[in-house]
Amino acid sequence: MFRYFPTNYVWNLSVDLAIEMGARIGEIEAMCAPLQDAAKAPDAAGTRAFRETWVRMADQLCALAEEDQARGRGLSAGEKLRRASSYLITAERLQAHDSPGRRALYERELALFLEGSRLLGDAVQRVEIPYEGQHLSALYLPAEGLQSGQRAPLLVQVNGLDSTKEMKHLVGLPAWLARRGVSSLVVDQPGTGEALRLHGMTARFDSEHWASRVVDWLETRADVDPARIGMEGVSLGGYYCPRAVAFEPRFAAGACWGANHDWRDVQKRRLEREGDFPVPHYWAHVCWVWGARDIEDFMRIAENVHLDGVVEKIRVPFLVTHGEKDSQIPLKWAQRTYEQLIHSPKRELKVFTEREGGVQHASFDNSINAGHYIADWVAETLGGHTAK
Repeated sequence: MFRYFPTNYVWNLSVDLAIEMGARIGEIEAMCAPLQDAAKAPDAAGTRAFRETWVRMADQLCALAEEDQARGRGLSAGEKLRRASSYLITAERLQAHDSPGRRALYERELALFLEGSRLLGDAVQRVEIPYEGQHLSALYLPAEGLQSGQRAPLLVQVNGLDSTKEMKHLVGLPAWLARRGVSSLVVDQPGTGEALRLHGMTARFDSEHWASRVVDWLETRADVDPARIGMEGVSLGGYYCPRAVAFEPRFAAGACWGANHDWRDVQKRRLEREGDFPVPHYWAHVCWVWGARDIEDFMRIAENVHLDGVVEKIRVPFLVTHGEKDSQIPLKWAQRTYEQLIHSPKRELKVFTEREGGVQHASFDNSINAGHYIADWVAETLGGHTAK
């Protein structure tokens, strides 16, 4: 794990995630060098300082992109805009949910990501899935070489507690799958991304409720094979995904990028200051995500967020992965999920070690080898390919 700030795990996690999204080390240094004292400050003051330097770099990249576009250099401009969007993702993620300007920061990130992707010629498309009289926003990336009228397997990918669809796209799993003949749909499900920030949709423990609506929508597409739809979840998605696959029989496979078998227990340990927090302002953040009035109400909601009696219902292939040194979610919970997959015809537990990297939570310290392992397993299971 790259530790720029010796005493601040949450900030190190954010820097490492930014690197996984494509940050440049020189820009990391420029943004973080002024923040050593702020990294030791309380959340409110520290995260304001973090935001200032990261937004300043995004502004600089946008100005440089304008100069590129004025000279007809769209590819260079697109690269800078997408990198600027990743820096805004990083800054926005650390803010308190009610901090002034957070929504505007988020909306700007969305726009920069899409414009940068357009200029780069990335085939990713923003789509909307009808849900509860509103919609869920998602990013769709077709498999490479998909011909008109051809149906491809597809992996639905869902967020954890604090990730977003743009973050997951930039880390790279959709592109790795596309090369393997598998399309991707990365969803901002209730409690995350646009669903939470723009539409006020809070998380729910019965993830099959929204996952089934996603499958309904996918079944209307002529470019998706409805018999080969899988699901992957990262971090808290390691709870959402197994739950959805267990209760939505149309999923053909599932995969966890970081298991999360008993999140209720994790919360109890966090109340006792055991384990690392993923974001600042943690208790206010989880209350916002889950629509809880206070910590007591949140802990009542969290009692439902576990997979005992759920995983046993899965009857399709399932991959459980976990980092050997995950300091947020103990490895024992990955082992528990695997042990309870008693009816899966093809179950696998893959623990990422120092040898291949990705030993931290959801492989945020080094995602590429872990991500390729997941992409290969998905391609082999859903009928893609792992070699040209």
